[in-house]
Amino acid sequence: MAPDQAEYPPELSRLPPGRHGLPRDFVVHNQRERLIAGLAEAVAEKGYGGTTIADITRHAAVSRRTFYEHFDGKDECFVAAFDTVSTQLRERVDESFKAEDDWAHAARAGIAAMLGFLAGEPNLARLAMVEALVAGPVVVERYDAAVQTFIPYFAAGREGRPKKVLKRLSDSTEEALVGGMVSLVSRRIVSGQTDELESLLPDLTEFVLAPYVGNDEAAKIAREN
Repeated sequence: MAPDQAEYPPELSRLPPGRHGLPRDFVVHNQRERLIAGLAEAVAEKGYGGTTIADITRHAAVSRRTFYEHFDGKDECFVAAFDTVSTQLRERVDESFKAEDDWAHAARAGIAAMLGFLAGEPNLARLAMVEALVAGPVVVERYDAAVQTFIPYFAAGREGRPKKVLKRLSDSTEEALVGGMVSLVSRRIVSGQTDELESLLPDLTEFVLAPYVGNDEAAKIAREN
């Protein structure tokens, strides 16, 4: 496998060149995924504004005609790429969250899954967390909706808490926690520190858990191996 193939999840891997004997339905689907991967590479290299369709097809190793068989233009391709990445991320977070028995450790596991995915896919991380904000209103709307999907995971921390804890939680607590987490992660990506994202796990865990379980318990769970 070529080095750049390893940078993407399996569904974004490249189709081998030449006569492969694969069914056309598979080939068509795979070409679409190659274009999404090609866009992610191009955007990482030039930014969304500087990326052209020629850049995307060059990275995807497909023709311009093939591009237009799948997408009307760069904007539509970016929307497809963003949706693919956000779905991948959400599935990994959800799986990790549900694998734990108690909420505090589930929240920690979900944050770890998010950081691990983004750290392992730097091009996709930049596309989803940085470039999405400059890719037009349609993508920004999707970005906001994707961020909102993290709120229920944190809101579940309210269940079973004493009244005195619930009284100090405002209606916007979860939104503020998600916003703070996303802001910190995005800043690290912008500064070229994507490969160091997993080091944020203790701090983000403590930040998220403290309003629900208290500072001492949050710090203890945050620093567990």
